[in-house]
Amino acid sequence: MLTPPTVNMNIVVIGSGAREHALVWKLAQHSTATLYNYGPTTNPGIVPLVQEIGIGDVTAVADVVQWCQERQVTIAWIGPEAPLAAGLVDALEGLGISCIGPTKKLAQLESSKSFTRQLLQKYQVPGSPQYQVFTTLAGVEDFIRSLNDAVVVKPDGLTGGKGVRVMGEQLQQRADAVAYCAELLSHHGQRVVVEEKLIGQEFSLMSMADGKNLVHLPPVQDHKRALNGDLGSNTGGMGSYSAANHSLPFLTAADIAAAQRINERTLEAIEEEFHERYKGIMYGGFMAVRDGVRLIEYNARFGDPEVMNIMAVLDTDLVTITDHILNGTLDQCTVQWRPQASVCKYVVPVGYPDQPVSNVSIDVGQVDTASVQLFYGAVDQTTTGLVMKGSRAIAVVAVADTITAAEQQVEQQIQRIIGPIYHRADIGTAALINQRVTMLKQLRHG
Repeated sequence: MLTPPTVNMNIVVIGSGAREHALVWKLAQHSTATLYNYGPTTNPGIVPLVQEIGIGDVTAVADVVQWCQERQVTIAWIGPEAPLAAGLVDALEGLGISCIGPTKKLAQLESSKSFTRQLLQKYQVPGSPQYQVFTTLAGVEDFIRSLNDAVVVKPDGLTGGKGVRVMGEQLQQRADAVAYCAELLSHHGQRVVVEEKLIGQEFSLMSMADGKNLVHLPPVQDHKRALNGDLGSNTGGMGSYSAANHSLPFLTAADIAAAQRINERTLEAIEEEFHERYKGIMYGGFMAVRDGVRLIEYNARFGDPEVMNIMAVLDTDLVTITDHILNGTLDQCTVQWRPQASVCKYVVPVGYPDQPVSNVSIDVGQVDTASVQLFYGAVDQTTTGLVMKGSRAIAVVAVADTITAAEQQVEQQIQRIIGPIYHRADIGTAALINQRVTMLKQLRHG
């Protein structure tokens, strides 16, 4: 283990969801860092871990900056995507506050899907599907036809992971795809990206970047669909798992190497484009397909729920890593991972995401917190206990020697949570994982 930095650090984590709770939880394991949190709500899991919580809109840049200055914050970890797109990093760094998160220009990697596709094309970074960017409906139908109607339609900007529509799922025929393009283009200044529909297995491969060097994190598989068996509406993510060997059961070493290489090439491309270094998280959403790996999209921050898996198995002090990211010395930082698997399942209110119950109690008092870690999302602490606010409420995370063992620990403890809740019981089960292994094997080998 590396010796942690001896200099006292005043670190703020921006955002108040379960992702930010996981970040604060990991940073709090460093004894000399003073932690703060700023976000739209008070997260009950973060409260005991920080010096102070500021409440406000994280995209109201001037307010966030003033609050940080008054508390002599020296470092900011940016949790969600919206403040990155709003230029919070630019403003903080302009006042000497170091940030883990890219500037507004570089955050276009997430905030503009057309920017990312065109960047990768310009610098010949592999992994993009066939695509076209449209600012009018001219040519849309012809392009969809040229891909035999097997397309994905994506709004150009941020959509909270819920704006993408896929043929055969949310779209049933060519006319539906054209109509959705028309709807998106009707928004002022909106562009639309139409891409070939990829067939395979999705995975997230995130990397920490200091501008020159990358530390690749273990791959994680998220589950976007609300219901067991990958049915129901898309969500922000119902849960995720990582494996003890830091691969995934359906991936080959070549798949992981290809995804890592795409992240590396993208880091080089974005510096070449802007002559500015990308510091923060580069999160590639990938798909293992018949003939290799394709990039679905980039995010410019940690994924939620994937960050829970990563923090749960990270063995190196996060404040030390933060120091290396800011100093451009990640190549001198030996980041170590526990040789264990992790499973995360979100407990959500009944009816989520389409018609969730809201302002109802949830009781976690019977949960064995020696067996699992709870990360709080959309919950409030009231005088009578915890209350769900209508979105993903609590992430339940376990670490064990196998995915199956971790899944069973999570499942046992979720049974102890009381309230009108739902969760995907199939995440991390052998049955679902085997189904994914078989699907990819058949796709690749017939």
